[in-house]
Amino acid sequence: MEEEAKVIREGYLVKKGNMFNTWKAVWVVLLEDTFEFYSKKGDVNPKGVIPLKGSSITSPCTDYIKRMFLFKLHTTKNQDHYLQASHLEERDAWVKDVKTAIQCIEGGQKFARKSTRKSIKLPENINLGALYLSMKDPETGVKELKLQKDRKVFNHCFAGASVIDWLLSSNFVRNRREGMMLAAALVCDGYVQPAEEKAKSAAERITENCFIDDSNAYYYFADSGFFSEGSSDDDEEILKEEFRGVIVKQGCLLKQGHRRKNWKVRKFVLHDDPAYLHYYDPAADDQDQPLGSIHLRSCVVTATDGLSDGKKSDVKGNLFEIITSDEVHYLIQAATREELTEWIKVIKSVASTGK
Repeated sequence: MEEEAKVIREGYLVKKGNMFNTWKAVWVVLLEDTFEFYSKKGDVNPKGVIPLKGSSITSPCTDYIKRMFLFKLHTTKNQDHYLQASHLEERDAWVKDVKTAIQCIEGGQKFARKSTRKSIKLPENINLGALYLSMKDPETGVKELKLQKDRKVFNHCFAGASVIDWLLSSNFVRNRREGMMLAAALVCDGYVQPAEEKAKSAAERITENCFIDDSNAYYYFADSGFFSEGSSDDDEEILKEEFRGVIVKQGCLLKQGHRRKNWKVRKFVLHDDPAYLHYYDPAADDQDQPLGSIHLRSCVVTATDGLSDGKKSDVKGNLFEIITSDEVHYLIQAATREELTEWIKVIKSVASTGK
């Protein structure tokens, strides 16, 4: 019996058409040896399959200047496939897994994310998951800050040196050398992510040197609200009030239209203080203006099993509804149960504290 292909990663990406210069949001599945894309999540037959054997990946890709967070797959048939993520961290996660899959094919190996313990000699009793939870404790953990570097603002991040300082003060390590080893393991296993170029360059090395004990190397927690953006005094002055809040979370979700009740993939960006959820057409060239905005102050957000109007739909599962203070209803679908839980959690948090 043929073994079923392992799913490495899946989610919404925007893809350029092969024949026409059109861009469309599609559901993409990365398997151990192929890249499949579908018209929508749940479809049985893919619209296309890209073999990974002999392929190469380019990221960042600047072939289309107006499109940010783009990467390109080049196949042995001399075809270029362009794919666009909704934000930087999402693109980097896709690229990292695709690169690993290609390397595993070339080496005749099964897909496996690199093991920290093989490259970094950690004691067997170290539990990185438990350590990560301690680091994220809002009261006693590593403090998430807004830091600025090279005219960019890095939200919800921290310096490499502050991680080592915390490990020492919390008695997890005896010296900075041991702290470097432990921090490197957290980076290699994906618990801590590099936020800017200095940290990213080091992270490419899967060794004890993949982490930098430096106040100018920035990192963030993998499931935090990290976001980087350009910064200037002029930009700050012209920002609309509803865009002033820090971006807490972003990503693609399925949204039901208000008039035709049809479902479309939208890129959502969640701001706090003031609390707004903006949504965009992820395939559009211009991402400056949202299609709409949801003021979240005093809203109600809940998971739901079905449609509020009672009509039948092929969109089922992982649904949640936002009801604003002026009683406008928004029905949205997350890709997974975990994503559903996370979105509801952060929206509730922002709605209760934001203006």
